[in-house]
Amino acid sequence: MSHTSTLLFIGDSITDGNRGRNNDPNHILGHGFVFMIAGRLGLELGGEAPLVVNRGVSGDRASDLYGRWNEDCLAVKPDIVSILVGVNDALAVVAGDDRGASDRFERAYGHLLEETRLALPQARIVLCEPFTLRTPATEDRWAAWEPKMAEYRRTVRSLADRHRAVFVPLQDLFDAACSRGPAEFWLWDGVHPTAAGHELIARRWMDRVWSPSQAR
Repeated sequence: MSHTSTLLFIGDSITDGNRGRNNDPNHILGHGFVFMIAGRLGLELGGEAPLVVNRGVSGDRASDLYGRWNEDCLAVKPDIVSILVGVNDALAVVAGDDRGASDRFERAYGHLLEETRLALPQARIVLCEPFTLRTPATEDRWAAWEPKMAEYRRTVRSLADRHRAVFVPLQDLFDAACSRGPAEFWLWDGVHPTAAGHELIARRWMDRVWSPSQAR
């Protein structure tokens, strides 16, 4: 099947969704919000739906994305590239991991956006806001964890403004959802979404990024 456009999702484990590493269509998109968005677009657009590619990798930081940006993003030549990253950068800093000795989040993120604008000037760039919730799993380091994540949320919004990207806010969505169920119902460990949490992301992404006029 030929596709009229290509939609690339890239990021950490939240995007990865335990995706397959071969061409098996049952597993190639993982079991998270990427799969949900692809299903929705496929149902709505049929044969005119974009090709959806998932290049999320569990454990990735912004600098890891940047290290593979040529092969994982630019070589794919996406019409839309959607990025969700930040939680592993924050974890490395908060946990005192050697990988967090230098906080490269903003620098690495900015570099990959600059290269995308140069190499793919017509591509739409979508930056998804990193998020977290206070659960038993995040409780111990919450005093350090939440300020760092809040800093990264401000950074991503600023990067979206500077690089003319679509910003998809997500923290407010999860905060509001906690009025309908405990935090771990949405993010089972304060970081990784449950099925319901992935559905929240998928709906917000569709609302902010996709509209009938953008279907092609």
